[in-house]
Amino acid sequence: MSKPDKPTLHPRNRHQGRYDFPQLIKSSPELGQFMITNPYGKPSIDFANPEAVRVFNRALLRAQYGIQHWDIPADYLCPPIPGRADYLHGLADLLAEDNAGTIPRGSQVHALDVGVGANCIYPLLGHSDYRWRFLGSDIDPLALASAKAIIQANGLNKAIQLRQQGNRKHILLGLLAAEERFDVTLCNPPFHASRDEATRGSQRKWRALGKADPKRTLPVLNFGGQNNELWCEGGEIRFVTQLVNESKGLGQQVLWFSSLVSKASNLPGIEAALKKAAVVEQRVLEMGQGQKQSRLVAWTFHSPEARQAWRKARWS
Repeated sequence: MSKPDKPTLHPRNRHQGRYDFPQLIKSSPELGQFMITNPYGKPSIDFANPEAVRVFNRALLRAQYGIQHWDIPADYLCPPIPGRADYLHGLADLLAEDNAGTIPRGSQVHALDVGVGANCIYPLLGHSDYRWRFLGSDIDPLALASAKAIIQANGLNKAIQLRQQGNRKHILLGLLAAEERFDVTLCNPPFHASRDEATRGSQRKWRALGKADPKRTLPVLNFGGQNNELWCEGGEIRFVTQLVNESKGLGQQVLWFSSLVSKASNLPGIEAALKKAAVVEQRVLEMGQGQKQSRLVAWTFHSPEARQAWRKARWS
């Protein structure tokens, strides 16, 4: 029996195939200084260089999403845009299941990005592709200040709002007003349990990219990232389990909760937490970007009938 194909980028993902570097440089000339030829003789950038990745992301956002102004402070997480876009497309498909196969679009769809970060990437992509309205939350005031600057520079104040989670021990608790409703939440949780674990993960990325060169000094974290962005006590499994536990108290305010899950080995623990929380339905959607495989886990406390009532009340 042949092995099942690995998941690839979503069909609606704008980043199929090789990057068009000449076109990217045309819209963002600063990218030209970071161009290299990879071991296969193809044009690329040095993905072990945080500055190169930051400028590359800016060029992608400008050329393919119309985001003219984007920057992040030094040492904050610089996200891989194709993978982030796939998460949003997966959520759009999930919402379409409750809408006769049609993706609900426009400002009537309200999404909560838990841990919006300094880069504000999910709201930027989600608004560009689907015109959804976003609330981004974070515990880090510097990250929120950066996200606010991006939003204001691109004239997106009406589409994207921000809110600080004032209690660092909580994720969702105390964040929302009782009258607020969200069609979907998304979250990119801290993957690692410590800085050492995050560093080892970055070193594995270098080896996978063929960047491990003993003669060369490489940054500790090739995609940047603050403590709360990359690691937390207990790592991904503890964070997502807490997210599930806190979601139960907000089950009637949110149609679908979701989280990215990087490590497949964490799924059994997360599924056990979902069972304990008595969710009505749960989904695991596999995603793939090159050699990297991940998945999103989604859950709801609404029955199919309740989801139809939600759709008629909010999306019609």
